[in-house]
Amino acid sequence: MSRPLSDDHRPRRTFAIISHPDAGKSTLTEALVLHAQVITEAGAVHGKAGRSGTVSDWMQMERDRGISITSAALQFEYADHVVNMVDTPGHADFSEDTYRVLSAVDSAVMLVDAAKGLEPQTLKLFRVCALRGIPVITVINKWDRPGLDPLELMDGIEKQIGLRPTPLTWPVGIAGDFRGVLDRRSGEFIRYLRTAGGSTRAPEQHLPAEQAAAEEGEAWTTAQEEHELLSADGADHDQQRFLDGATTPVLFASALLNFGVAQILERLLELAPPPHATPTEAGGVREVDEPFSAFVFKVQSGMDSAHRDRLAYARVCSGVFERGMVVKHASTGRPFATKYAQAVFGRERSSVETALPGDIIGLVNANALRVGDTIHDGPAVRFPAIPTFAPEHFMSVRAKESGRYKQFRRGIEQLDQEGVVQVLRSTVRGDQNPVLAAVGPMQFEVVAARMETEFNAPVTMDSLSYTIARRTRAEDADVLRGVRQIEVLERADGAHIVLFPDKWRAHTVVRDHPDILIEELPAST
Repeated sequence: MSRPLSDDHRPRRTFAIISHPDAGKSTLTEALVLHAQVITEAGAVHGKAGRSGTVSDWMQMERDRGISITSAALQFEYADHVVNMVDTPGHADFSEDTYRVLSAVDSAVMLVDAAKGLEPQTLKLFRVCALRGIPVITVINKWDRPGLDPLELMDGIEKQIGLRPTPLTWPVGIAGDFRGVLDRRSGEFIRYLRTAGGSTRAPEQHLPAEQAAAEEGEAWTTAQEEHELLSADGADHDQQRFLDGATTPVLFASALLNFGVAQILERLLELAPPPHATPTEAGGVREVDEPFSAFVFKVQSGMDSAHRDRLAYARVCSGVFERGMVVKHASTGRPFATKYAQAVFGRERSSVETALPGDIIGLVNANALRVGDTIHDGPAVRFPAIPTFAPEHFMSVRAKESGRYKQFRRGIEQLDQEGVVQVLRSTVRGDQNPVLAAVGPMQFEVVAARMETEFNAPVTMDSLSYTIARRTRAEDADVLRGVRQIEVLERADGAHIVLFPDKWRAHTVVRDHPDILIEELPAST
């Protein structure tokens, strides 16, 4: 259980853990908080009997499938720092959730599977980080299993992503025979010792090079030779180049066995950037020492069946937050009271009295807040909106039981506000049969599960033949409503969305109506 943060000025580190599915994000999340001594025993999603589920995977679908479906924030203290860590969904169907998280962090930890190397979602996420200017620390995970050659992995990172890898540790023993790592700065050998099932913190032995050579033989000699080769090639860490996004520090680990996890935490505190000025919508910046401001990057309900509340996750950008302060909601200009504010640890919560830039706070029952909203004290400020991705899958949805229409409507509205799916409406369809639009089909499964379990309103979904979504102006919507094979609907933010069955039909409509605006939406890739 996380502890309430005192009113202090300890350094903050706010980062996301990102990767391709099954690279071990939730397992690493568990291992990191275990090493921080926030919990006493780690539990993998598909752990052995007696091991608990990961603290960040709270949704039943996540536990059943062994994947993260929604992001989860965990705040804890370590080595006189306050750490704000966000575990993100790796599956491409939930890329919008990951993108929202990346708007709220100062750095990212990218996991790469030692056996699979750079996978498609990994490459996409690296590109997103590059576009947002987010420094990335790379962790080669699962080194306890057979995998690729470490130099081959480094070569792949540089060639496929364009980032220069600068390993901080180097494995002693090939993939599948993980004995420990060579600390490339100190030159010492860090030996890892197994624990039962990897459920407790793995002990470490720090040995000088001479002793390591005597005890590890050829494995140590190979590691040293490759370390020297890396140095000769200029692959040593340079802090400014890392912050500039030109390099990525690399560490080797096995999250499942808790090997290398302490080094990840320590390097994060040392190398990851602290909170800094946040760009504003007007083109300026909000400095961290200006009056309080924050922006909402996630809204979530249903985290705890015992508390039917809704939580708005907000990243503090500037100033000092004090629970109970009355701030202004930038979108409406109305005052907003912050009586119920909490520090978040997965789905567990504790009251928080103050928070500083970089901290993530949970605002309870903040029904007026939406994803992308800004709240502030003092001079007015508004942070850039988080883009909504172009959906590629569409379903019409209706309540299975007409008597549960009120629950149906409330549930669909809630999931729309959370950004689980985009909800599109029209006067023709009415509120009883809206269209759900998603980046990936698994989002529909989340909707169906949550509508039944949280809102007691089971739904029926019917697949629609549309594959392309474009945006148009309100004044052009009426003209397009008369065009065959397309449909015009309205999103909650007021945007008019045109649905096409395929790109050829979209091209034809654009050609036949040159005076009408039909523009593309941001792509998830």
